[in-house]
Amino acid sequence: MSDELAALIGAEIADRAAGWDLAGAIPPEVLRGLGAKGALCAEVPAEYGGRGLTGRANGELTSHAGALCSSLRSVMTSQGMAAWTIQRFGTRRQRSAELTRLTSGALAAVAFSEPQAGSDLSAIATTITDDGDEVVLNGHKVWSTAAAYADVVVVFGRYQDGAAAVVVPTDTPGVTVSPVAQPLGCRAAGHADVVLDGVRLPADRVLSGTSQSLGLLTTLALTYGRLSVAWGCVGIIRGCLRAAAAHARRREQFGKPLAEHQLVARHLSELLVAEQTATRVCEHASDRWDSGSPEVSGEAVLAKHVAAGRAAHAAATAVQVLASAGSVDGEVVARAYRDAKLMQIIEGSDEICQLILAERALEGVA
Repeated sequence: MSDELAALIGAEIADRAAGWDLAGAIPPEVLRGLGAKGALCAEVPAEYGGRGLTGRANGELTSHAGALCSSLRSVMTSQGMAAWTIQRFGTRRQRSAELTRLTSGALAAVAFSEPQAGSDLSAIATTITDDGDEVVLNGHKVWSTAAAYADVVVVFGRYQDGAAAVVVPTDTPGVTVSPVAQPLGCRAAGHADVVLDGVRLPADRVLSGTSQSLGLLTTLALTYGRLSVAWGCVGIIRGCLRAAAAHARRREQFGKPLAEHQLVARHLSELLVAEQTATRVCEHASDRWDSGSPEVSGEAVLAKHVAAGRAAHAAATAVQVLASAGSVDGEVVARAYRDAKLMQIIEGSDEICQLILAERALEGVA
């Protein structure tokens, strides 16, 4: 983890996360300032203005943000996923132009899900159609994190005989961005629906300019997102552990601190086990990412599933320990309780993760 970027993120969040959560928004100038200093997509190589962090170092940075504000961490995940998609599929010219924008203060989102294509991304209906030296996009994307703030959205859709990702400026005629009203979790993450109605763009906005396999395209992008969400869940658990331990140490009942009551001590031990378990599985997956292992996709699913489940349980446990002190909307464990539930849905629901992991288990059976 970059100590400089960690300090920068900590200073920007300070004690404002609760206010952002209650208001449902992070000031755009905060996001642009962090983006211009390379904090929102820190894995981008230095040649494009990024920090060039390894996956593991970026994961620790992500967990640091997640412990303080899951909404900001969600923006980091979206910005990083957009940058990774451009880096992986863009031409040299596209990488130079688009990644440099994202490390200079521009904000980005990615758009996968649709009204009929959530867990089943094979049902994506958004179309990208050639028209001379332009392409025309039509479709309806839902729950695109950070889209409410974004200058560009990386849109995934059907193209030629396969699929493609297109970098779409949100000020293009035909693009309508509608914020999701009162989301359950990560309320300030800028969740929004994006409607594309006859959107015309130069053909060079299509990453690589060619059709790709829809499965390959979405899997590679989602692998980054799953790792980022997993590390964000580590952060949620760490935030809950700190809050619960501090409360149990200072709060007294029946003449002694809560921490000296055995049932409360059990809760604290479970929080520690959750933090250690989620951390180790995320470290393992990030090491696979950094080594370029073909196993990274499966390891990312495992990390996301384990960390999200542990985070949801940890948040519920922390609320139990803090009791009424943890039940005030906007405060750290109350936010974590809502935010962690959302983590069990995005970037692959618990059920989808379990199906993928079951297939992996069966691969070793003769």
